[in-house]
Amino acid sequence: MSRIAKHPIPVPAGVDVKLAGKKLSVKGKKGELSLDVCNDIDAEVKDGQIVLKKANESRHARNMWGTTSSLVRGMLTGVTEGYQKRLLIEGVGFRAAMQGKDLVLQIGFSHEVRYKVPAGIEVKVPKPTEIEISGIDKQKVGQVAAELYLMKRPEPYKGKGINYEGRRILRKEGKKK
Repeated sequence: MSRIAKHPIPVPAGVDVKLAGKKLSVKGKKGELSLDVCNDIDAEVKDGQIVLKKANESRHARNMWGTTSSLVRGMLTGVTEGYQKRLLIEGVGFRAAMQGKDLVLQIGFSHEVRYKVPAGIEVKVPKPTEIEISGIDKQKVGQVAAELYLMKRPEPYKGKGINYEGRRILRKEGKKK
């Protein structure tokens, strides 16, 4: 039984929630998001709260009950506050810059790497060694950050590469003479 989904989800002030059949739409000051609610979950909006209930007692319904609750809470946070990830670039000559809507990375390859920023995501480069990714959709922000991270993961000897802010790199000791 989900401990998260048992409780109704309060709708913050300034957020408009609409439920049309199985489609839940959330609109706030930052933008609008929608979610197709699973057939095993019944959703209703009443008294400024979103209430989720299982339609049946199947295993899939139990699994999706908590998942749907987390997705709805994430949508409400996204349209009110938004999400942000920061990546740091380490290494001599490694840098990033924005050219139009493309992020241009120089990360140790013989060529520069161009990354097309998807719609709904905003990428800023305050310093050549820092990338800020922000948006209202938690999944998209995390996906863009993961794709950039995987372009040049930090290596364990000198730590060169692209890393999440605050993540520690496990370092290896070099060869001994």
